[in-house]
Amino acid sequence: MTTSPVRSSTNGAIAGDQSVPTIKGEDGATVLGPDNVAVGAQNPGAPSTDSGSMPNLKFSFAAAHNRLLEGGWAREVTVRDLPVATTLAGVNMRLKAGAYRELHWHREAEWAFMLAGSARIAAIDQQGRNFIDDVGRGDLWNFRSGFPHSIQALEDCEFLLVFDDGNFSENETFLVTDWFAHTPKHVLANNFAVAQSAFDNIPTAGEIERSRYIFPGEVPGALVTDIESVRSPAGTAERMTHRMLAQDPIEVPGGSVRITDSKNFPSASTIAAAWVELQPGALREMHWHPNNDEWQYWLSGHARMTVFGSSGKARTYDFYPGDVGYVPRAMGHYFECVGDEPVQMLELFRSDHFEDFSANQWLGLTPQAVVAATLNLDQTTLDALRKDKPLLMPGQG
Repeated sequence: MTTSPVRSSTNGAIAGDQSVPTIKGEDGATVLGPDNVAVGAQNPGAPSTDSGSMPNLKFSFAAAHNRLLEGGWAREVTVRDLPVATTLAGVNMRLKAGAYRELHWHREAEWAFMLAGSARIAAIDQQGRNFIDDVGRGDLWNFRSGFPHSIQALEDCEFLLVFDDGNFSENETFLVTDWFAHTPKHVLANNFAVAQSAFDNIPTAGEIERSRYIFPGEVPGALVTDIESVRSPAGTAERMTHRMLAQDPIEVPGGSVRITDSKNFPSASTIAAAWVELQPGALREMHWHPNNDEWQYWLSGHARMTVFGSSGKARTYDFYPGDVGYVPRAMGHYFECVGDEPVQMLELFRSDHFEDFSANQWLGLTPQAVVAATLNLDQTTLDALRKDKPLLMPGQG
């Protein structure tokens, strides 16, 4: 009895002329059993330099559970989804115009990047000083650990939230409605010096899951009106927003980089970030980070990253918009733009500052005899090594 492949494959090609990741030249073979063709097409196979076993360093928000509510949705990538990602966790959230992410706080600091649209954020610090501001695409906010806050959409908007603990879950924050629902009304009345009847209509414990967390509202008025109406006698808190994409970029051949950490955004004392734009064919140079793991969010384009884990181990991953990547501390890595459009991505670290080591600069600042003896390089190659840090390298083709 003969059998036919579950998935048709001829000469290593599938629909759309995309290569089958189980065939490379004369190596490999077609798939005879079940196969997820769509996922396979996004992972075209490892280069011959890959070797050994590495932890999974990729997860997509598209594969995450999405919590759908009347006012929008939220999905998260945490250590539960990407076990290696112990330092940071991410949430992708969408709010309809006027909708609220309700009043809440959490143990972890919250760093955010606006992906689309605009929103109004409000928070207070432990000295009773408040901060209210509007944010648009490319802007950041940062709420320190424990700072209570809210978010309201000024229009349809979407943003990335990053928390300084991989175990964080967006479904386990401290909600003001949840607290009130689990507090006797006489205590509420005494605490706020009003009658118990004032709390007759607060959301009940049974309805909070669906009626709050993210819920519809009306688009607020002018920012100055909100600021003036609740101006604190203690003054204004430190600035909790930052215009990241308004920063002057570090322009280099191959693209540009913007770095935001506590040096230019003091509120972000536990999360440092770099915004990288990479032109087709260009390379984020071979480098590593000595101070912490790297959590990545990919916004546009098609990138390919190889991570070197020492002891002969290396693994390559392809990234597309909405993917999360992760590189453990000190592991060497690079990524290249392998598509036809530029790559945009965020590198994030649980640290108050950004730092990296450049392989090019390291070798360029090491005596040439040492480098030549180690790598068998000729003089022309030795002379091409850089004494500065390239950050990015343009494509050669």
